[in-house]
Amino acid sequence: MLDCSEGAQKQLRRMRLPMMKIDHIFISHLHGDHYLGLAGLLFSYHLIGRTKPLNIFAPEGLQEIIELQFRVSDHKPAYPLHFHIVREGGQQVYEDKNITVETIAMEHRIPTYGYLFREKQALRNIRKDAIEHYNIPIEHISKIKSGKDLVRDNGEIIPNHKLTKDPPAPRSYAFCSDTGYTEQYLGQIKNVDLLYHEATFLHDKVDIARQKTHCTGIDAATIAKKACAGQLLIGHYSARYDDMKLFEKEAKRVFPDTILAQEGLCVEIGNKENRE
Repeated sequence: MLDCSEGAQKQLRRMRLPMMKIDHIFISHLHGDHYLGLAGLLFSYHLIGRTKPLNIFAPEGLQEIIELQFRVSDHKPAYPLHFHIVREGGQQVYEDKNITVETIAMEHRIPTYGYLFREKQALRNIRKDAIEHYNIPIEHISKIKSGKDLVRDNGEIIPNHKLTKDPPAPRSYAFCSDTGYTEQYLGQIKNVDLLYHEATFLHDKVDIARQKTHCTGIDAATIAKKACAGQLLIGHYSARYDDMKLFEKEAKRVFPDTILAQEGLCVEIGNKENRE
């Protein structure tokens, strides 16, 4: 989960998303609209009997806030709760067999971080017809998937490219939360497949955006264009606006492959190379 605003539980249930499958929560910063739903979610996990660990990644201060709420309510979570303090950009904070997650330093009024998710390269796909044709033993399959040739009992070498197919290219997603316009992280998000970037104001309010360290639709689109992103997803619109299509129209002038973030929207992360 990326950020946890008020009403997070309500939305999870409305969209029929399995709450118990959330094992890692990444908080960008400690402005209320990005974390005020977290305490309620953690209490709910306690009440419905969660036992598996939950990891929370956030700037310093969030652990104190959450532990205070547990303490004054005389509760102790019935599950292991692990806090990981984020202090800088470019820091790898998570890794498993499928992905890595690293922080992106934003430019905001308080310490704020985005997160860059990268898939790891999958193993090669072994061809079913090759298994049958060469009568490949089961114990050789894992080595072939990792790129090894097949050496048959008679010494014949079957090159890997005859046995396997290329796996899908790994995908990437950058979540750039609240930030003023800055190009300091362009190199880090270069060629990302999907870029989420805040667009709080339309560009006629660019002076206000600069004062409040936020971005406009054009700012977000400019970052996407300079980063050579595959697709741009914009959000975090100011409450002063009623017509969000104005953001889409503005951003598309600079970066045509822009979509609006909306509640309940599912976006499939396509590989940038395949899109091109």
